[in-house]
Amino acid sequence: MTKEKKLAVEKFDRNMAVNEVKEEKLKWFSADDKPMRLTGFYFRKPGEVFRRFPLDDKLPAAVNGLSWHTAGGQLSFISDTKVIRLKVTLGHESLMDHCTKIGSSGFDVYMGKPGGEKYFCGVTRVKVNNDSYEVDVFKAESAQMREFTINFPLYCGVDSFEIGFEETAEIKAPTPWKDDAPVVVYGTSITQGGCANRPGMAYTNIISRRLNRPLLNFGFSGSGRGEPYVFEQLAKVENPAMFILDYEANANTGIWTTLSEGIDILRAKHPDTPIMVVSKFHFNREYVETGSLTTRAPGAEKSWKFERAEVNRRRRAGDKNITFVYGGWKNEKDWTEFTVDGVHATDLGFYMFAKMLTPKIAKVLDK
Repeated sequence: MTKEKKLAVEKFDRNMAVNEVKEEKLKWFSADDKPMRLTGFYFRKPGEVFRRFPLDDKLPAAVNGLSWHTAGGQLSFISDTKVIRLKVTLGHESLMDHCTKIGSSGFDVYMGKPGGEKYFCGVTRVKVNNDSYEVDVFKAESAQMREFTINFPLYCGVDSFEIGFEETAEIKAPTPWKDDAPVVVYGTSITQGGCANRPGMAYTNIISRRLNRPLLNFGFSGSGRGEPYVFEQLAKVENPAMFILDYEANANTGIWTTLSEGIDILRAKHPDTPIMVVSKFHFNREYVETGSLTTRAPGAEKSWKFERAEVNRRRRAGDKNITFVYGGWKNEKDWTEFTVDGVHATDLGFYMFAKMLTPKIAKVLDK
């Protein structure tokens, strides 16, 4: 038997093969069609391109470009369809060595009983280097009312999107949010979702599922630096439930000069909205530097202590709606296993971060 230079694993394992869609009569909808609910694109009007911030030359160039990426976008509905098919053309695709194609440029689907918890049930699997595809993300033998949420790609744009259902399927609005007021999350590549295996495992999407609340993902890879103009755009969100500032990992010591001004900008328009400042979690190079699972590298130690001190200063001055959360791992001895490259989280890292953060957010919101 000769050794193949490139082994086609799908020849031997059908679960590794990409399934071709079958010809079926389906009815097609856009993401804006009622009664489906599209969230995650606060500034977008129906029919416009998918962007997180409006196109604006005053934004930092990187933030302007990364706003095409659809991280945090969700489409929710209830249906008795036995088939859900997506017809997609991608734009601004980001294929990276440390991120799966499904995570960067795919969609995943969560399903559950109407009004109940939802669980992962499907994903777009397409051939590599294919930026236009038609694929089934859900198939079932029986027709029954199920609630679905489809999560948009984390690291690419979506130029066109259609969703297909059985012709006879009924489609209803999803269960209402616990509260329509969005949680606004500003941060870095980790906030954006790097490097979740699939979109539903980005920590903002995990928290959204657990709290049944909309989260607006304003994570910008390498570019969450706290510029005043970016804070001014965040402040334009009306009636937010809270702001979460998770950008230390990009700002580093620059957070000493940007955090106070950024909070002042938010407070000018939202004097009473809860603000949560979250420090970054451990990077593996900190263990390399210190040889300790608990001791932080000097820069990280100074930064998180500054963040805590700034929050405490404001609380002493009378702002009781601001809190600090230490984002490092205090009790997790296995935290060196939480990233793909020493910095960006795996699904396990995102799961653990969301597990730590969710009850703290819920405690603030439930007040």
